[in-house]
Amino acid sequence: MIIFTYMKNIVIAVALLSIVACHKREENRTGTAALPVEVATPVVKDITLTREYPGHLEGDATIPIVGRVNGTVTKRSFTEGTRVRKGDLLYEIEPTLYRNAVEQADASLKSAEAELEYAKNSYERMKKAIASDAVSQIELLQAKSKVESCTAAVDNARAALSTARTKLGYCYIKAPENGAVGLTSVPVGGYISGEMSPVELCRLYKDDVMYAYFDITDNQWLKKVRMGVESMDQSNVTFTVGNGRMFNWKAKIDFLAPAVNLSTGTLQVRAELDNSNGTLKPGSYISVTMPYEEVKDAILVHDSSIGTDQLGKYLYVVNDSNIVNYRRITAGALIDDTLRLVTDGLRPGERYVTKALLKVRNGMPVTAIMDR
Repeated sequence: MIIFTYMKNIVIAVALLSIVACHKREENRTGTAALPVEVATPVVKDITLTREYPGHLEGDATIPIVGRVNGTVTKRSFTEGTRVRKGDLLYEIEPTLYRNAVEQADASLKSAEAELEYAKNSYERMKKAIASDAVSQIELLQAKSKVESCTAAVDNARAALSTARTKLGYCYIKAPENGAVGLTSVPVGGYISGEMSPVELCRLYKDDVMYAYFDITDNQWLKKVRMGVESMDQSNVTFTVGNGRMFNWKAKIDFLAPAVNLSTGTLQVRAELDNSNGTLKPGSYISVTMPYEEVKDAILVHDSSIGTDQLGKYLYVVNDSNIVNYRRITAGALIDDTLRLVTDGLRPGERYVTKALLKVRNGMPVTAIMDR
């Protein structure tokens, strides 16, 4: 009897264990313990595709500031590296000798004008006197010749005064344009001999207008034409300058090379930028972002959700039965730093796995949780 009871208890325990095991297998089979994964649907919107090109900046002009007279530099009225405006005094060269020359030339002109006036009066009296035979024809001709000689002397004196004033003006060297001034090559107190050959004192960089030079591929330009944009004037161009700071400019594209460079297959482009605040510097290397194509109803997914294997790019797509499907896709440009354009392999409204890509596999049942 004791043996029978013991065997009966063993049978009951085995039956209970079997029931529990069957229940667990049923639980797994029905998916109530499926892995929870975050999913999302693609963003669908119109986008503009852009491409980056390396380039560099050049100023509107680099103007040598030169001394054209002989003398000692007595003043420098700017700080090297700062901006100046057109007409600002940059240097002063000892003007005393040239000021004296102006005064001498002015005095010579006045003397010549006085002699001319006297000669004209004499000639007029001669013409009246010739009627009464008070003077001879020879004397009249001599008087006329004197007027002509004095007129020439006045012209020469005026030219000499103009030259003297010009040289005096060269003693005060002013900025020919707005811009930034570089290093000076002649210190205050230094002597220059500029009359025979102009001496460069510094350089002025006219940079209120800046030009960005870069190259685009010929097919990118053709895409612009197909978009109906036969001119890129006023294109929204983004420039990334050396320190990584972003500058958004409405740049005017004012030059496109008339021929493709056969060795590179590119066209040179020049964009004009307003740099009146002097932020940009000539010679800076830049990265130019240019729009080249518009895409309607583009399909965009989180770039971090895309996996890569030997076959290329893929997504894990979750169907209506919450089963994971491995899906190869064709990925395009990165948009807004986080979204990736999908040109093939995904339809609007389909759900894809956004996280835990290493925990899912093809055919695996999951519990889909919408990623916020």
